[in-house]
Amino acid sequence: MPIPRQFDLPWARPHDRLAKVRRAVLHGSRVLGLALATACVGVHTTTIGGGGAPAESSYDLVIANGRIVDGAGNAWFYGDVAIRGDRIAKIVRRGSQAQLPALRRIDATGMVVAPGFIDIQAGGNYLSGDGRDVSKVTQGITTEIFGEAYTGAPISELSLANASPAAASAARQFMGPHGFDAWLRAMELHGISPNVGSFVGASTVRQFGMGMRMGPATSVAMDAMRGAMRNAMEDGAFGLGTALIYPPGNYASTEELIELAKAMAPYGGIYITHMRSEADKVLEGMDEAIRIGREGGVPVEIYHLKAAGTANWSKETEMIAKIDSARATGFDVQANMYPYTAGGTGLAACLPPFASADGKLYSNLADDAQRARIRAEVAHPTSFWESLCEQSTPQGVLITVLRSPANQQWSGHRLSEISAGMGKDWLETVMDLLRAEQRDIGTIYFLMNEDNVRLQLKQPWMKIGTDAGGSDPDSTKSLVHPRSYGTYPRILGKYVRDEHVIPLEDAVRKMTGAVAARLLIADRGLLRPGMYADVVVFDPQRIQENSTYEKPLQLSTGMHVVLINGVEVVHDGRHTGAKPGRIVRGSGWRAAGH
Repeated sequence: MPIPRQFDLPWARPHDRLAKVRRAVLHGSRVLGLALATACVGVHTTTIGGGGAPAESSYDLVIANGRIVDGAGNAWFYGDVAIRGDRIAKIVRRGSQAQLPALRRIDATGMVVAPGFIDIQAGGNYLSGDGRDVSKVTQGITTEIFGEAYTGAPISELSLANASPAAASAARQFMGPHGFDAWLRAMELHGISPNVGSFVGASTVRQFGMGMRMGPATSVAMDAMRGAMRNAMEDGAFGLGTALIYPPGNYASTEELIELAKAMAPYGGIYITHMRSEADKVLEGMDEAIRIGREGGVPVEIYHLKAAGTANWSKETEMIAKIDSARATGFDVQANMYPYTAGGTGLAACLPPFASADGKLYSNLADDAQRARIRAEVAHPTSFWESLCEQSTPQGVLITVLRSPANQQWSGHRLSEISAGMGKDWLETVMDLLRAEQRDIGTIYFLMNEDNVRLQLKQPWMKIGTDAGGSDPDSTKSLVHPRSYGTYPRILGKYVRDEHVIPLEDAVRKMTGAVAARLLIADRGLLRPGMYADVVVFDPQRIQENSTYEKPLQLSTGMHVVLINGVEVVHDGRHTGAKPGRIVRGSGWRAAGH
């Protein structure tokens, strides 16, 4: 998952007012994309006429002669897709009608035409940066769904106790009963290429009521947290998103989460969870998630399902059987995944939860007594928690970037190498690095098994998410997880075309229609007349991931055209600069009568 943002609130930075003007221009235009009349490899684009608004009987764009994969799992067919404004207007079989009139035509011969991909587990921050989401939209991602652990709202004074003065000041714009709506709107106004929606982060809700304190939530705090949960659902949250291996999420009890689930149930919410264990007690973690859903009256979705750690790889079939068994009894539990054998989060995930209590991680690491306590807990745990460094082993821990001058030489190195170079054991090295950096450190953990990745991809209830934010290869200076650049092309190239693990139609369904159905997004995720025109055109023979763990800043290839709300955001594999993204909301938004 993305690194927890406990001590800085980057989502609260003031947004670029000029982006509002750019967005207004985009929404006022009915001419798609940049009206590029250039030829690209395999896709020929033609502009007809001298511009201006189309006649009512014509279309803004027709994508012709493509292999239509509709997102519902149906067998592909050759057809033409006609778009008017921000919607799909018509789909016909190739050659079934005379040439549809249009201002622009894309000849998609040899290409697949599919719905835009919906990332059910997106990361990143769309209140800073330029909002283009380059590494992700060039994969074909048209909608980003946030909410694992942290969101920009709800915010209380307790939430801001450990924030810098500047971050706290900016975050106050998201206070109040409809702060979650204000946060969504701020991202849209900033100017974004993809659509955005979100679960409400459970760690954010916990901080709203309890700050960074450990222990059971008080009755007063629970009342505040229930109210915040209901308000977020009315603002359009899809449900509650937890990450139960990180503070303060892992301070929450099962009973506390059941109460929050009950609060969102009337709004059609989903409990989506990074479980309390994905390793030694992964089966128990699944039992807890299912209990929360059953007693809370909501469906359950498991984030990035995995059996982590070599000793746990054999549990994969039991995990799948547990989901199948629950579904056979009539309980709705499903899962999503990314197609890699390594995960990514912060280096602090190697330390026990109490080390971060009350927001005092870095001061604790400067205290000899607290360091001794941390060391004793790692050696002989007194409560259940899992260290990702122990699950991965130091050789399987890759440090992405270090900023302090004394440590920069170790950026991009394994923890085992750094420990040897410093002459310390791995735990002392981790504590010293975190203390020196005074921030959590982006880390890649090699935990999973390739055979299990293939097995999970085949499950009918599986969906795809990146668990990553977007990145711009021209400005990013540090290593990132390759999933930021290659999740969807990796599946379409490696697992569909090359290894034949799953059919093309099923892969696309798990990236599009299955996610939309799970989130009750009625107007995206399928190629159907009347749906929003989030459409991708890719070459099934050339689509591939180029990003690696060692050299991650490489865009995928083979994705030729990406339309978002009818606007061309990717042309010939390159970002056009367009930012037509909009807010996508959960069913509670409509129920609230907004």
